[in-house]
Amino acid sequence: MTLPRSRPTTDIREAIPAIGLGTWPLTGGPATDAVLTAIESGYRSIDTAAVYENEEAVGKALSESMVHRAELFVCTKLRGTDHVSGDVRDAIERSIDRLGLDYLDLFLIHWPLPKHDKYVAAFEALLDCRDAGLVRYVGVSNFTEQHLRRTTAATGEAPAVNQIQMDPTLARRPIRRVHDELGVVTQSWSPLGRGEVVASDVVAAIATRLGCTPAQVALAWHLHNGVVPIVRSANPARQAENLAARGIQLADDDIAALAHLDRGESAARNPEKEEHY
Repeated sequence: MTLPRSRPTTDIREAIPAIGLGTWPLTGGPATDAVLTAIESGYRSIDTAAVYENEEAVGKALSESMVHRAELFVCTKLRGTDHVSGDVRDAIERSIDRLGLDYLDLFLIHWPLPKHDKYVAAFEALLDCRDAGLVRYVGVSNFTEQHLRRTTAATGEAPAVNQIQMDPTLARRPIRRVHDELGVVTQSWSPLGRGEVVASDVVAAIATRLGCTPAQVALAWHLHNGVVPIVRSANPARQAENLAARGIQLADDDIAALAHLDRGESAARNPEKEEHY
């Protein structure tokens, strides 16, 4: 008989901070410094990945921080080579060791790598690791609707999170509707785009009216949509500005204006073709 899984008693929406600090492509001392200043500024969610090669540097900051471990929400991700080999538990344990922690708050499959057809098995292994107490919540990153539905049907449980490319020029409405249906939290990577968002006249006009920065407008847009943005900055002043977006309220007219920036799904990177190991 298959025993029911040990699902978390606390919904991830109650546990995950509204804005997280991204750490790619920082490594070594700059990564440690960025995480330390971010925590000092009030960040409690830190996002990294095995493939970033900075887990040790991030862990150094966590150990030097004066903030208690229980107040931090630490996420890392499964490297493609470990995904393909199937050695998921060992990968999680190695990440925990590199970060200097006893457990992880969130662990994600970094990319679905569909040509290998192992993402369902990888998620099953993540669930086993969660049940073993290595990680509180497990999820995925860059999954499409097809990947999400197949994984949920096969394992009987939807991922807690899907971290996707998203910004006001890539609103990602179709996949977010799937997330809402399945109960998946949307996290966004590259929430400020690659310069298009902060350079937008629409965003600039809203920022001027509200007396804030264009980046704060973009992050407030994510929060308005119930999305958890993962934003990277090593600049302490900019880190604080980004976190302050939690206090910005966009008007209905602002949301309507920003909606016109969406370039559609075809402008996003394609997880069916992306291969990262």
